[in-house]
Amino acid sequence: MSENSIFFIDGVEVEPGSGAEVHWIDRDFFEVIYQGKSFKGEILNRDIENRKLRLKLNHRVFELKKRFVLDDLISELGLDKVKVKQLKEITSPMPGRILNIQVQVGDHVKVGEPILSLEAMKMENILKSDGEGVVKSVVIEKDQVVDKGELLIQFE
Repeated sequence: MSENSIFFIDGVEVEPGSGAEVHWIDRDFFEVIYQGKSFKGEILNRDIENRKLRLKLNHRVFELKKRFVLDDLISELGLDKVKVKQLKEITSPMPGRILNIQVQVGDHVKVGEPILSLEAMKMENILKSDGEGVVKSVVIEKDQVVDKGELLIQFE
């Protein structure tokens, strides 16, 4: 196996082989010729940052992932972990009226979860968490009018 990279197809490590030819038709479509047989292929999804491809070859879908030896070192050092912001407080991004509060004291909030909805200029805005934390106190109430920058929720 190559010392520089390792390949996985549908999560199974595979040894790179030889003898296959790939002919690109365009950016998404290709043909593989292997042992005299032709296989039609299409790239369904590219995740370049994570070195993943989802492709269809003769009507069968595969996930292909390329891993480099350096990836093991990066993982050992813990540099592959996504850092998540710890929430301290949420303040109002604009003046408006609180329509709904989706969290209560003691709730554990994760990234992307809705916290509350705020009406501003006759539009409902859902405020979502950009970090993680446990709700310490909800300073506002439903139907309360708030100013820009006003404290809404505190976290532990």
